[in-house]
Amino acid sequence: MKLIVIRVFKYVYWKLNYIRSLFLYIPVKLIAKSVGKNIRVNGVSKVNTNTILGNNIHMNGLEILGKGKVIIQDNFHSGKNLKIIAGNHNYDNGNKIPYDESWVDKSIYIHENVWIGINVILIGDLTIGEGAIVAAGTVVTKDIPAYSIVGGNPSKIIKSRDIEHYQKLKELNYIF
Repeated sequence: MKLIVIRVFKYVYWKLNYIRSLFLYIPVKLIAKSVGKNIRVNGVSKVNTNTILGNNIHMNGLEILGKGKVIIQDNFHSGKNLKIIAGNHNYDNGNKIPYDESWVDKSIYIHENVWIGINVILIGDLTIGEGAIVAAGTVVTKDIPAYSIVGGNPSKIIKSRDIEHYQKLKELNYIF
């Protein structure tokens, strides 16, 4: 009897999470410019109308601020509370100080197989290279080379991935 109750509970729990994820996914699907296949939205996520999402994207709470172009390629995984700042106040050419009402759009390009940890801030214009890993709490203000592991504020390269091993897993299509 206990086993049946546990199985029923797991099934109900799984169904409720599935329904919850649909409610989180729908706004992303409606607002983003383009959405690939197998998008999982596990936390409240906000995108802009210039967002392009590839396949196998896992968002655990992502917010895009600004109207700049954001491209996220395949096999992207983010931790909770990822802030992507795709615009900034116009402080250089505006007609008021410290800034005026206009915005300067910034673009952010995230290549395939990127993993971004919890509480990360990306400040555009920047590119995150293929296979990069961004550690929790990192503030990224400059491009990150492919296969790099970065952390800190501002972000610094901690080390690089084993590129040969990475390429072998990619060839075998061992994708999370």
